[in-house]
Amino acid sequence: MTPIAPPSADVRTHDERAFEVAFPPDTVRVAHMRRITRAFLRHQHIDEAVAEDAVLAVSELVSNGVQHGFGELGLRVRYLGHSVRVEVRDSNPAPAALRVASPDAESGRGLFLVSALAHDWGVSDNGSTTWCELRWTTC
Repeated sequence: MTPIAPPSADVRTHDERAFEVAFPPDTVRVAHMRRITRAFLRHQHIDEAVAEDAVLAVSELVSNGVQHGFGELGLRVRYLGHSVRVEVRDSNPAPAALRVASPDAESGRGLFLVSALAHDWGVSDNGSTTWCELRWTTC
């Protein structure tokens, strides 16, 4: 499946279980990346509740990249059987980090939300990729 990409996004599929998108850092891209991810997860027959969590993680990680990253962003989503891995790449070597937002802050809770939704999350050694993995079990 090749997801429908917004203009000026470079979508690559390496196989049926993953996709990768490169796009400029623009807030309008957050909604585009959610739609692409939702379509991909639907194609993979991922449970709707898990898909919603993954789409929310994409939204938060891409928003974080748009706000704090440098240069072109990349989103990669992989279906790994009993998990979905989301990776967002930018050119900022400063790693993403959890922070405590004040109760009246309008932002600053994205990574906290990702950490609550995901089985695991982290940042690559070079600081340029923030990732999370959502897992589920079958009965």
